[in-house]
Amino acid sequence: MYKFIHRYANPNRFLKIINLILPIFFSISIVFIVSGLWFGLIESPPDYQQGDTVRIMYVHVPCAWISLLSYSLIAILSFMHLVWKYPISIIIAIECAPIGALFTFIALVTGSIWGSPTWGTWWIWDARLTSFLILFFIFLGLIVIGKSFENTIRKEKTYAILALIGAFNIPIIKFSVDWWNTLHQPASVFKMSGPTISNEMLLPLILMAIGFSFLFFSLMFLSTRVEIVHRKIIYIRSKIKL
Repeated sequence: MYKFIHRYANPNRFLKIINLILPIFFSISIVFIVSGLWFGLIESPPDYQQGDTVRIMYVHVPCAWISLLSYSLIAILSFMHLVWKYPISIIIAIECAPIGALFTFIALVTGSIWGSPTWGTWWIWDARLTSFLILFFIFLGLIVIGKSFENTIRKEKTYAILALIGAFNIPIIKFSVDWWNTLHQPASVFKMSGPTISNEMLLPLILMAIGFSFLFFSLMFLSTRVEIVHRKIIYIRSKIKL
């Protein structure tokens, strides 16, 4: 595994992988998202308490999962950059931030829309909601760092360090419903005792989660490819000027 990572840590080699798998990932994401929307909006039953409002779950929950996935990936890649100096790791980490921020924003908006009829309010300073809002601001901070520094080495090191510091919020988000009394419902899918929601609702939720996962990686690979090409152009121009 280490040899594989080391081999494709080179941006040029990684670019070949991106060009190969990008159309495959996009195609898979479309298939799963369309299937998830069909089962979620047409086939799945309304909730006995929330009615059709519960269908917001099929977008809100997967987006929340992807938000946590994206930041966890940023933290891992930042650690790899600081320890092993892999050039591709920090490039991907920087490109993940805007995509993670997008999914976090969607999760916050859909959560507010869901909360209005369910809780009777658009927003409350609930532990889960507040920690998720903090995650959104951390993403925004990383985006600013990723775009503001002219010194690439300084930017990448600063980005990696702050990304690791911000990772403290991930376990807080995960366990906030267990540590504090909150309005937000506890975990109902990933539990030791198994999912507590019906299979008719679990199926579209899983389909949407898989579809959004492939969409996230597709956007990440696409953005990474653009950044690698951009850096190549800058490098070539600098050589021409010399």
